[in-house]
Amino acid sequence: MLTRRGFVLGAAGFVLVGARASWMHAQAGTPITIYKSRTCGCCTKWVDHVKAADFAARVHDEEEMDQLKDELGVPGAVRSCHTALVGGYLIEGHVPASDIRRLLTERPKVAGLAVPGMPAGSPGMAEPGKEGDYKVVAFQSDGSTSPFASH
Repeated sequence: MLTRRGFVLGAAGFVLVGARASWMHAQAGTPITIYKSRTCGCCTKWVDHVKAADFAARVHDEEEMDQLKDELGVPGAVRSCHTALVGGYLIEGHVPASDIRRLLTERPKVAGLAVPGMPAGSPGMAEPGKEGDYKVVAFQSDGSTSPFASH
């Protein structure tokens, strides 16, 4: 037979377990899967950039990046050195973490975001104090693009 004390203690246990699970989820950050070349230093710096912005990065060193980009459907015109998957979107190249957060908040109907090429002022490419002067585009699977942000 369940006593009042047993019921209260059990209910309190459920509340604490739920609160701990929520806290642990918040601590884990937003999951992002990143594919990059093992030897690419700028990719490693970009991974550090997204980790510092509270993304929980799962990083895969991949030597066949073109094949992977083909399989994922990254259009040729927006390609860069690394590719990520987050929240159902593709992230191509040195996209700032703040733009990824905006994408996940606004949820536009696009395939993803890209910083085509490797512009010098982008996260992972910029020298300290020389950030900026590049554009982020939203892209569709057919390769069409539209402006998303300017930095």
